[in-house]
Amino acid sequence: MSELVVIGAGAFGTALAVAMSRDGTRVSLWGRDVGAMAAMRASRINPRLPNVKLPDEINVTSDLSDIRKTGPIIIATPMQTLHNMLDQIDDPLAGRPVIACCKGIDLKTHQGPSKLISNAKPDAIAAVLTGPSFATDIAQGLPTALTLACADESVGLALQHQLSKPMLRLYLSGDVIGAELGGALKNVIAIAAGACIGSGLGESARAALMTRGLAEMLRFSNHFGAQTQTMMGLSGFGDLALTCTSNQSRNFQFGAALGRAEAFDKSVTVEGVATAQAVVEIAKETGLDMPISHAVCDISTGNTSVSEALQSLLARPLKKE
Repeated sequence: MSELVVIGAGAFGTALAVAMSRDGTRVSLWGRDVGAMAAMRASRINPRLPNVKLPDEINVTSDLSDIRKTGPIIIATPMQTLHNMLDQIDDPLAGRPVIACCKGIDLKTHQGPSKLISNAKPDAIAAVLTGPSFATDIAQGLPTALTLACADESVGLALQHQLSKPMLRLYLSGDVIGAELGGALKNVIAIAAGACIGSGLGESARAALMTRGLAEMLRFSNHFGAQTQTMMGLSGFGDLALTCTSNQSRNFQFGAALGRAEAFDKSVTVEGVATAQAVVEIAKETGLDMPISHAVCDISTGNTSVSEALQSLLARPLKKE
């Protein structure tokens, strides 16, 4: 019987555990809150996915020693906590695939998840699982397609076959940088799209933001060696389209609240806020032109209003597309 470890018992980590266990795979689902995990183990319900019962194949645990089992490790924690999470793992994870589902850029190091994994666990095999998906869809078994990016092609192929399920189709890529930057940058553009709709600027303005946002994503990712084809695939355009058009997106919801000048629940993780800040810092170092990212950074930190940011974008010099 195959085994798998999922670190991070939030909605997405739990959804992946449910999806992976449907074919009999044994899954250890780890969460840091001892009390919450005990309650989940007893009820077989994650409050963040109240309509989904956890299969018996899922071992709910708060004991990190459970990761010493064999099999791949999927990490589904917020990006800004990944560094600390890796530090908590005593096992060197030699030769084991460690697959990040985090979507963002680390504020302290300006690195993506694969680089953080490689630095913390140099003998592990870093990979990235990303693309257009919501936890509720995956948990309910609705058709979903994701990108699995791994620099080691043989390991990537093995993971693709092991982790793909009838309703969860994985497409393999060797462009790890492109895959993780697509997942990170689309959150920034989703905040802008939400602010656009929340402030009543309309669908045409959102379409323009998405299109010019994709241009920013390409400009940034190409600078760091990513392939344009990756950014036009599931992990780039696909995720951008979903996140910028659905109210299920936390980044879109946050942007919409900004546009309406409403308070937003501070307990909800909005990955695009930290990513926008990191992108602006990197843009200053590299000279990259990232106007939408700058605007999102300014409005999300309260340095400017949505209307002021729009005026700034519209006042930019006219140029060729």
